[in-house]
Amino acid sequence: MKKFNLAFPGLLIVSWLAPATSALAQHQGHHQNPQHSSYSGFESRSIKALSDSQVADLKSGRGMGLALAAELNGYPGPMHVLELADKLALTPDQRSRMRDLVHAMKQETIRIGEEVIMAERALDGLFAENRTDAASLASAVKTVAEVQGRLRQAHLQYHLATKAALSPEQVRDYARLRGYASGP
Repeated sequence: MKKFNLAFPGLLIVSWLAPATSALAQHQGHHQNPQHSSYSGFESRSIKALSDSQVADLKSGRGMGLALAAELNGYPGPMHVLELADKLALTPDQRSRMRDLVHAMKQETIRIGEEVIMAERALDGLFAENRTDAASLASAVKTVAEVQGRLRQAHLQYHLATKAALSPEQVRDYARLRGYASGP
C-alpha cells in the first residue's frame, strides 16, 4: 500500500478547496440573489435565445466561432488572411481572391444570418403567444437547426476556398501568426 506524505496537510486541503471556492465565487458573481436564474434579464430580449450582440453578429456576417473546426485545423479564413496579407506575402492575385471571398462570404452569411434571426423569432413567438404544440415545436426547431447548419457550412466553405488559394508555407505561416501552437 502506498503511503502519502501529509507533511503539508494544509496545502492538500487548499488544493481541494480552491476550485470549489473559485466556482462558488463565479456562480455568485453571475447573480447576486441565489434564487435568481443566470438567465435573469434575458426575458426583456426581443428574441429570448439571441443577445443583441448575437443579432448584430448575424446581421453583419461575422463568424461567431462557427468555423473553428476549419480555422484551428489549418484552414485559414479569408478575412484574417487579408489582415495578414503583407506578412503572408500574398500575391496581387491572392489579395484579389481573398477580397472576392470576403465579399461573397459577407453577402451569403448576412442573408443566412437574417434567416437565423427570423427562425429564432418564430420559435420564440410560439412560446410567447402560448401556441406551442409538439408539431409546431418540432417544425420550428427543425427550421432553426437547418438554417444554423447552412450558416455554419457557409462560413466553413470559405475557409476551404481560402486554403486552396494559399501555398502550404502561407498556411503554416498563418497558423504561426495567429498564435496557434501547432500548425497544420
